[in-house]
Amino acid sequence: MQSTPLDFPLNGKKIYFASDFHLGAPNEAESKLREKRIIRWLDSVAEDAAAIFLVGDIFDFWFEYGQVIPKGFIPFISKIHQLRERGMPIIFFTGNHDLWMKDYFTVELGIPVYTHPIELKIEGKSILVGHGDGLGPGDNSYKFLKKVFTNQIAQWLFRWFHPDLGMKIAKGWSGHSRITNIEKDENHFLGEDEWLWKYCKELEEKKHHDFYIFGHRHLPLELKVGKRATYFNLGEWVTQNTFLSFDGQKAQLITFEG
Repeated sequence: MQSTPLDFPLNGKKIYFASDFHLGAPNEAESKLREKRIIRWLDSVAEDAAAIFLVGDIFDFWFEYGQVIPKGFIPFISKIHQLRERGMPIIFFTGNHDLWMKDYFTVELGIPVYTHPIELKIEGKSILVGHGDGLGPGDNSYKFLKKVFTNQIAQWLFRWFHPDLGMKIAKGWSGHSRITNIEKDENHFLGEDEWLWKYCKELEEKKHHDFYIFGHRHLPLELKVGKRATYFNLGEWVTQNTFLSFDGQKAQLITFEG
């Protein structure tokens, strides 16, 4: 986490958080329909948004070669470019599916990309926000894979694959993810064993935050952390279309288009 929290003045507006769009999954046709829905959502919040946080797994797969980025997603990228041209702050986080996001969005669109949770100060409230992958107890197999995937040597070796082959391999791997296999019912609430909830409780004992906001679990959740804090999980957009609105005092999970 960064040493100094980011400070966002609201000036009567709101901060919006969403994650796990998984653009590209499970197939092109369904992804394009979801992309149009996400663009409608961006349009709907743009007028009263002080900033928009896109909290990881925005793409089901993203890898930046030296001169190549994944094909597709032009409507979505055009929309966030349009918002940035209007001066809208947009903040990206990498997730476990797009952790190979580098500086394309920062250089081309002026969108900062964070690879770890960050602290925010909004209207006197302290917020910790991040994707959530690899945090808390358990999930050891993924934590090992993340170390491999974020290893610079492994990334350098992958770049030597022709992009057509690299993307094919990556899409095959993404096809085995939880979000593209919802029928397996792996995204159920784990009760006291919810590892991100446990992670928030451990952090709260060391340092207070009013809100903890994460994605990754694909479950819209609002859970108390001690007596003074709340943990929110943002859910996902393949089936749920949930996002979080924060007006400086109240944080609320909302389902877009009902």
